Amino acid sequence: MKRGGFFCATGRYRLLWSLGGSRMNQFSIAIALVSSIWLSAAVPTAQAAPCLIVTLTGTQGGPQSFNGLAGAGTLVRYGDDANDCGTVKLQFDSGRGTTMRLSQLGVGPEQLNAVFFTHMHNDHTEGFADLVQLRWAFNGTGPKIDAVCSSDIVSPRGFTVSCRKFVTHIADAFIRSGEIAQRHSEVKERTAGGPAELVNTITFEPKDEPQVVWSSGDVRVSAIRSTHIVGNVSYRVDTPAGSVVIGGDAGNDVSAPPRSSSTSDQVEKLAKGADIIVHSTIHPIMGPDKGSGMFPYAFYRQSTAPDLGAMAKRAGAKYLVLTHLIPPIGADQQYPFKVPGKPLTDADYRKATQDGGFTGNIIVGTDLASLRLPAK
Repeated sequence: MKRGGFFCATGRYRLLWSLGGSRMNQFSIAIALVSSIWLSAAVPTAQAAPCLIVTLTGTQGGPQSFNGLAGAGTLVRYGDDANDCGTVKLQFDSGRGTTMRLSQLGVGPEQLNAVFFTHMHNDHTEGFADLVQLRWAFNGTGPKIDAVCSSDIVSPRGFTVSCRKFVTHIADAFIRSGEIAQRHSEVKERTAGGPAELVNTITFEPKDEPQVVWSSGDVRVSAIRSTHIVGNVSYRVDTPAGSVVIGGDAGNDVSAPPRSSSTSDQVEKLAKGADIIVHSTIHPIMGPDKGSGMFPYAFYRQSTAPDLGAMAKRAGAKYLVLTHLIPPIGADQQYPFKVPGKPLTDADYRKATQDGGFTGNIIVGTDLASLRLPAK
């Protein structure tokens, strides 16, 4: 374009010179374009820095309810500063109230890429039906969401634990009630079989060594066998921005004392060099010898705060996030078991963890507590 005898070229720089005649104008344009391209290539463009956000979507310990706490769950988001770490969204466990907590974060069920289950206890799974039903109602044509969990396993007591069947039959109550048919009649694009048809179930055989069970772009999720109930697993998420281990309710393979620790050797192996460990936590005050009345088997299959502190120190973690707290902060009971003495505080959990020797950052979990890497 000519402006008072000057040529204005688009691009990072301008060539402000023009010679008369059409050939000379074409020559000037060519120089301008080549110069612009060369100079643009020579100057590196800034890229948004990668980031990772870990948020507790529920911290209630066990199937009890207390003070509005949501059931067990952790949201892991990865991306960069330009999209507020939102490229990939992964939900680990989906306890009671998961969709409510996600909504407070501005994350709809349709935005999740995958849901991972550590084990088939209702306090870790009962929010999944709500999540996929809501997703189906308003995104009834897909895309599918991945549900990742361990494969079917037969307990030594003879029963089978099956995540696959749990997912397959997740909406049976809604089908039996007629709701699925009724909603499908209103919007034919919704799958006729309900939410289960929009779930892609991925199962794997748990092993004593980490194995990659899911990946997308720069995000890799590994799993390892851990002890709580049969089929229990723990996860690790690795990204360019950092790594986080989701221990779940894992405990030691030795089911009761005498033993060196209440924590899982497999989780410790998985957590080596990780930035963050998120783990369910029981306070020693609930021990069978402390007068709580708690079932010994239930106490011993959890990891205590001091032992988690010691494990996090050995693993070299920078952050230890305590969740699934037993008992909850401020509770006088872990129904039907009592909390000996007075209700516990944040400081009580923090001190118990420090007693294990951990000197890194301790986050005593509350619903929606978040940790970002790198920190802003």
